Amino acid sequence: MSRSQRKQEDPDLGVLSSRTLFSLQRELFTKLGEQGHPDLRPRHGAVLAYLDVAGSRATDLATQSGQHKQVIGTLVDELVALGYVERQPDPADRRAKLIVPTEKGLDHMAKSDAILAEMEAEHAKAVGEEAYAEFKRVFRLVAARQAGS
Repeated sequence: MSRSQRKQEDPDLGVLSSRTLFSLQRELFTKLGEQGHPDLRPRHGAVLAYLDVAGSRATDLATQSGQHKQVIGTLVDELVALGYVERQPDPADRRAKLIVPTEKGLDHMAKSDAILAEMEAEHAKAVGEEAYAEFKRVFRLVAARQAGS
């Protein structure tokens, strides 16, 4: 059996994770497009998925998303141009800027959360509530362990 066939029949954690991520992103961004946010792309998730409603520093977004600060800066520039976020002075440190969602950004965040909750509910229904809850528990443990290595 070739390596490729083995990967197809018994995919490793990296393959499973990437298949899950890319499929989830495709469905999420298709639905977001249908609900009024057609200009967003999966790369914008590095900012929007971690953005706090009250605002976040770019350095925090970089740390949480695992992206370089320069990448986050570029994505923030794109999201500012698209009207999803704005830069504001950080009240805790006037030298720093907060990335704050606009009304359009807040709408996206609410719709994204609702779509993802619906997707998770569908998975739980398909595999069973208990099995899905256990999957998420174990996946969180694996993700935390991987992040710590």
